[in-house]
Amino acid sequence: MNCTETLAPQSPTLTPLGRLVVLTGPSGVGKGTLVKALLAKHPPLHLSVSATTRAPRPGETHGKEYYFLDRPEFETLIATDQLLEWAEYAGNFYGTPRQAVEAEIAQGKTVILEIELVGARAIRETFPAALRVFILPPSLDELERRLRDRGTDADPAIRRRLDHAQAEIAARDEFDVQIINDDFDRALEQMERVIIG
Repeated sequence: MNCTETLAPQSPTLTPLGRLVVLTGPSGVGKGTLVKALLAKHPPLHLSVSATTRAPRPGETHGKEYYFLDRPEFETLIATDQLLEWAEYAGNFYGTPRQAVEAEIAQGKTVILEIELVGARAIRETFPAALRVFILPPSLDELERRLRDRGTDADPAIRRRLDHAQAEIAARDEFDVQIINDDFDRALEQMERVIIG
């Protein structure tokens, strides 16, 4: 009696899952500038483009810095579960479109989300394995100076941002890594160490 060996079918090679990095901190702390420098040095990193209902600032382009949407468009994304997270901040909605982020991670890419605290907390539930990084200002006085030097907000908006910043800074211990942006080059080097390895 002959016996034949049965071979189990080989499963296809799977692309290793990518990594999600959540980056947050108070408005004006320098998150955007740090991320731009990081992406310039490490092109394989992918920055997720958020959606917002706020008006574009001078030089900002739809689909590059943000997807600029009106309120009904944004509310449709919420209602149809097309956002990984969303929050209302300073009278405007901000959120992360789900499909693009999930596709990049499935392709093995490292995706960076530069988002607000409420969104970062929501992502903790959606992607518990995400690396969560909090960027801190050297002080609230320095943060106020940076916000004023930006020249994009009137005094009442700056006051609201500073009040909000105090609550955000109080949550810094919820994050895996904290980086103080007191010296740009040093802060960038710390980001590289924790994100690139």
